[in-house]
Amino acid sequence: MPCRTYIIRIVLSVLLTQELRSGYLCPHGTGVEPTMIQQDPQHVPLSPAQKARRINMNPDLYGTFAEIGVGQETVRHFFRAGGASQTIAKAMSAYDKDFSNAIYGAEPGNRFVCESRLMNMLKHEYGLIIDRLSRKDHPTKKFFSFANTVAGSTFDKPHSGHGWMGVRFQTAPDQPTNDVVLHVRLHDPDISLQQESIGVMGVNLLHSCLFHHSDPDSIMTALYDNVSRHVVEIDMIQMNGPAFNQVDNRLLSLQLVKRGYTDAVLFGPDGQNLQASEALYRKNILAIRGSFRPVTKVNIDMIMNGYNMFIKEQRVDRQNLQVLFEITLNNLRSDTGDVDEKDFIDRADILCSLGQTVLISNYQEYYKLVEYFSRYTKARMGVIMGVNNLIDVFDEKYYRHLNGGMLEAFGILFTRDLKIYVYPSRATANEEIMTTATMPVHPRLRPLYDYLLFNKRLVDINNFDPNVLHIFSKQVLDLIRQGKPGWEDLVPPYVDNMIKDNQLFGYVPTPAPKANA
Repeated sequence: MPCRTYIIRIVLSVLLTQELRSGYLCPHGTGVEPTMIQQDPQHVPLSPAQKARRINMNPDLYGTFAEIGVGQETVRHFFRAGGASQTIAKAMSAYDKDFSNAIYGAEPGNRFVCESRLMNMLKHEYGLIIDRLSRKDHPTKKFFSFANTVAGSTFDKPHSGHGWMGVRFQTAPDQPTNDVVLHVRLHDPDISLQQESIGVMGVNLLHSCLFHHSDPDSIMTALYDNVSRHVVEIDMIQMNGPAFNQVDNRLLSLQLVKRGYTDAVLFGPDGQNLQASEALYRKNILAIRGSFRPVTKVNIDMIMNGYNMFIKEQRVDRQNLQVLFEITLNNLRSDTGDVDEKDFIDRADILCSLGQTVLISNYQEYYKLVEYFSRYTKARMGVIMGVNNLIDVFDEKYYRHLNGGMLEAFGILFTRDLKIYVYPSRATANEEIMTTATMPVHPRLRPLYDYLLFNKRLVDINNFDPNVLHIFSKQVLDLIRQGKPGWEDLVPPYVDNMIKDNQLFGYVPTPAPKANA
């Protein structure tokens, strides 16, 4: 009987490992549909033991491990692999909060699972290597420090786990350091599986940084080796240092969504990636969705008038407000159906130059976007949309996959403190301006529509500029690509110069006429 039980455990372990490697294990009890992440079919992942052994057997790699929260899950792989004595200078877990603060210093708000704590850990631990180890005695060593600070799920909040992990490392003994930092969210309610996954992902991160730092794409691919997307979600990654001078961190954000590692990412006006729990925590949020290909005068008119209305709301704190320009993955797809990275950077450059924070998401439906915001804030939220988009919101075909249909989606939308600001539309100069009063609504949905209007959950933007209603991004883009004049008058000041100076969106400057001999 004990033998049969042992065999059953081995079979279950093998099946679990196969599911983890496939990347689509659905955690028990979460109700989440299995989703495949986009991985290179030619990529053959090494096991955590193989990766740890490869690092341990390299005589030129030497460093420290510091882990807070779920335990020393990463470093134990290196101890088990053998040969750790020539790789690990120190391993520690400052689990007690007072001990942790005494070593790394207190963070604002006395937080422990945050980016600043991780960076202080890396700085402190790597500094100890430099202070305590003589370069004369270790002329060929490439030093590294691995750190993580993770909060596992609790009994009260079984899916609330999240954490930060990062590596500071050298690519050669005489070279400066580089950093790779990422934020993860833990979804599985089983704390032991969370711990195991954090340990494996830590090994993946360290191994890929030490051996594949010249290829950021390989680092991204290796992160999910033997880890399930439904147990761990990576929603922020940042690569900095001389080894990553050619890396645009905004493209890394795009890759996270494109690969299915997460559903939404943020980056700020400086082009640096942001973590949503830091950028949106307890804030009022005002979002506008569009292609922004390019930004036009109508986009600016929408955001300015919507913003002026939003800040007048009673429950909106102007000093605690985050404005987001959202681009969906579907809006980023080019005519070929794939995401054009150059086109994405063109849009991002303009939005960042205008001082805006950009959200890239895979949320086609607005209720998913609002649900995402609700993870981080209970404050009042606003969404600015054109009346044509509102027509789609009231189209039942987009909710057929939900058990509760349209009512389930609207329950998610409007049980939050949400207000939708509706911008009017006029396709041609001869047509009437369409607003919420004239928008076509199916008779079956009219009572719901009237209820939202009466309770001012849907509000018209009235102070609009009627002279810009005819402007559409696609028409402007066609004029730019065809080299036709007049598009300069359809975009905001400065944007036209930026498009011309940087030759964005396929703009080709008109050659100057040759002087007569």
